[in-house]
Amino acid sequence: MNIAILGIGNILLSDEGIGVHAINKLKDEYEFPEYVRLIDGGTMGLDLLPFFEGNDKVLIIDAVNFRKEPGIIDIIEGDKIPAFLTSKLSVHQIGLPDMLFAARLMGITPTEMCLIGIQPKSMESGIDLSEEINARMETLLERVLQKLKEWGVEVIPKRKAERDLLKTA
Repeated sequence: MNIAILGIGNILLSDEGIGVHAINKLKDEYEFPEYVRLIDGGTMGLDLLPFFEGNDKVLIIDAVNFRKEPGIIDIIEGDKIPAFLTSKLSVHQIGLPDMLFAARLMGITPTEMCLIGIQPKSMESGIDLSEEINARMETLLERVLQKLKEWGVEVIPKRKAERDLLKTA
């Protein structure tokens, strides 16, 4: 089984970069099995297509316009994902539905796809997340880890992995 976790977004537009910030935090705080790839997808759009090929499951983390209050986190799965991206937040989301369509045409759509999104508060220029979205980061990561657990992926916090390593040394 091969799994890709794609963090999408523009880190120069405040909350719009939540997917990339989440990927970086996951890389810093957790150990993943070798069959799980964490990818900073930034604003790559169609250039992300190769990351779909050869993966059984793909999890996308992104800022999504749910038309709800800032900080709301929701999960969209499978064929429902492109519909939620029709209400574009930024330029990168123009390429994401196209990429999903191209993956389907090429026959490289993963067996399972999941989008874990958070309603942004600010899309203003700036490299920091808004206070509201930053306060929801741990909850967002918990949802990602829960989905991975549902997919049978064991993720280990780095602190525990480091303690276990010290015990065996």
